[in-house]
Amino acid sequence: MTANAPFIGTTQLSGHVVVVCGTQRAARRAVARYRSLGAAVTTAVVPSEMAGLSPALSRASLIVVVDDGNPGWDFLPALARERRVMLVQEEAAPEHGTVTLVGGGPGEADLLTVAGRKALAQADVVYYDRLGPVGIVGELAPGAELIDVGKTPGHHKVPQGRIQDMMVASALEGKSVVRLKGGDPFVFGRGGEEVDACVAAGLPVTAIPGITSSISVPGTVGIPVTHRGVAKMFTVASGHQPFSDDELAHLAGLGGTIVVLMGVATLPQTVAGLIRNGLDPKTPAAVIERGYTDTQRSTVATLDKLVMAAAEAKCASPAVVVIGDVVAVGNDWKELVAHVGAAAGSREDSRA
Repeated sequence: MTANAPFIGTTQLSGHVVVVCGTQRAARRAVARYRSLGAAVTTAVVPSEMAGLSPALSRASLIVVVDDGNPGWDFLPALARERRVMLVQEEAAPEHGTVTLVGGGPGEADLLTVAGRKALAQADVVYYDRLGPVGIVGELAPGAELIDVGKTPGHHKVPQGRIQDMMVASALEGKSVVRLKGGDPFVFGRGGEEVDACVAAGLPVTAIPGITSSISVPGTVGIPVTHRGVAKMFTVASGHQPFSDDELAHLAGLGGTIVVLMGVATLPQTVAGLIRNGLDPKTPAAVIERGYTDTQRSTVATLDKLVMAAAEAKCASPAVVVIGDVVAVGNDWKELVAHVGAAAGSREDSRA
């Protein structure tokens, strides 16, 4: 039987012998991955070395052939059939250092793209944030060096410039580097800065998009950011720093849906400024905390009551703030209103 790898996934291979065939550079990821799964790994760099591996082959559970361009490995399928050992085919690790920015999505591993999973499986080192599928990074990138560079509100334990320097240094050493981010790399992920750093260093860099929380998290509670006859546009803004009055006037006058990421701390200023610049105080709004986690929670109110409702609920980051009539369209609108009690109300109730 022949299979494409990595078919093993997170299976533990303690007590199993795995023979990996291919040059050291091409096979480095396969060797690291199977060792991380507990296997006793024996390697053959060139086909002629297989003759001396009879003891290992007699105990092998798996033969892995890495596509290193050497046609001499063509005998392995027949050998595997003769020995009744499974044969796995793997792509070669990159010859030179590369950087791949991977959007990890809003948190659930199932929402990470197939391309993102593949990049992680081939990584030598992963620099990851606190959001996205961080709980299973070790499973997605078995054998890779994992480096936590995540930021929390008000605390950047590894400054952005230092992250970029570390990524570049790793790639210049010839490693396959993955920068794993929550959401999408280019939606407030500072992915553009990291691409610039790689380009300046002459490194090949690619980006794999991810599902952004600005759309997906509202969707978990039935809130569409656009809806026919209700909102034909949406604006995604960062609330990390307070908005200027000009920005608030623009947001209030643009129409459609306003989605604010990283906006809990600046929520009072945002709400006051939007109302001051003409946005209807009775506009439905929601704060959705910790999207795609077991502790996800929504707080819903009209705009003029949102700050009070959020304070009473002790809303905290990470959260997505949604302001607009689409909130009332949400499938769970009435249930969400009941959840926050008197601090919230439907659009009709608020007008009464």
